[in-house]
Amino acid sequence: MIVDDATFVRNKIKKIIGKMDFAEVIGEASNGEDAVSLYKDLKPDLVTMDLVMPNYDGLQAIEDIMKFDKSANIIVVSAMGQELSIVEATEKGAKDYIKKPFKDDDVYTIIERVLKNKKE
Repeated sequence: MIVDDATFVRNKIKKIIGKMDFAEVIGEASNGEDAVSLYKDLKPDLVTMDLVMPNYDGLQAIEDIMKFDKSANIIVVSAMGQELSIVEATEKGAKDYIKKPFKDDDVYTIIERVLKNKKE
């Protein structure tokens, strides 16, 4: 599941995941509130989560998703300058992070690592 308020970022991540033979996108959200609701409905194996979104940010969404599912696999996707928020997200349960702007190979590698660790 992809969560980002920017459509172009969601589309870019979706394109990268589309090249993976071990993953597929089953849902998208543009804010934290929709992300939590969609997570509860879909129970995805992995979530990419933007931190800075209007109204209900990624940190709150991570906290709420982790309350619902302590084993959730969340990867933060956030811009440079968000280091403190990334640390906070990790403390709340995020498994890894990808800094924007990102390289396709980095996204692929991190998603693959988090998903493979889940299955082991």
